Amino acid sequence: MLAVCFITLYPMWFVFINSINSPEQALLGTVNWFPKNLSLDSYSVVFNDPNLMNGFVVTALRTVIGTAAHVLFTAIVAYGMSKTHLIGRKLYMKIALITMLFSGGLIPTFLLMTKLGLYDNFWVFILPAMYTFFNMVIFMSFFRTIPDGLEESAKVDGASDYGVLFRIVLPNSMAVLATIALFSAVYHWNDYYQGIIYIRSQDLLPLQTMLYKIVAENSMSFMQQQAMAQFGARLPGNSIKFASMMVATAPILVFYPFIQRYLVKGVMIGAIKG
Repeated sequence: MLAVCFITLYPMWFVFINSINSPEQALLGTVNWFPKNLSLDSYSVVFNDPNLMNGFVVTALRTVIGTAAHVLFTAIVAYGMSKTHLIGRKLYMKIALITMLFSGGLIPTFLLMTKLGLYDNFWVFILPAMYTFFNMVIFMSFFRTIPDGLEESAKVDGASDYGVLFRIVLPNSMAVLATIALFSAVYHWNDYYQGIIYIRSQDLLPLQTMLYKIVAENSMSFMQQQAMAQFGARLPGNSIKFASMMVATAPILVFYPFIQRYLVKGVMIGAIKG
């Protein structure tokens, strides 16, 4: 278990140590357990980069709006699909299952997004990710565990189906709501691929797409120029890369522990019968 923890945590620790190490130590490329000479110069360059901060805002907006839209829309679909008396329910399930197993491919999807006007549009991050069959099944399985008596009592009092969903079902489904919200938030925060394929405007690039370009394509010209202007030639590119990684990763790491207890409950949905 200790070995697994070490293998999991050490890469993040390595990135963090090198992001706060002095430029001289970063240039040596040595492996250090602790920073020998503390320096925040690389973070100063990252936070002063307007493009990277704009990417942070785009990613934050995408995560908040995308997660809320996904949870709301998927919950509404799952509530309807959880009713056995729904006409055509089995057909809907088969059609949805096909979309889970097969996709149209990159080129047809790209053409579809272009025809819908979503190319180089912020909503390309939100609309295609509003529904997934897998998360709908998780919602549906949890909704079936809620006693029918609660819904029947609400309907006797005059509540509509939407009233039952928002006033009875969802308030009693915090575990699954938190679980699906975490799944969706992690996806939106970590996704870089959508930005590569569908976004060309610099103002709409998510943080992770920018980080991908920094690490994979070595496109650090602006930040390197800024570093040279502030600190001269002594600040290496690797320090800026490590600092960028930490800025992109830290928010989701801070958020995760607060919702982990709901995740443990959510992943057990449907695992126990009876």
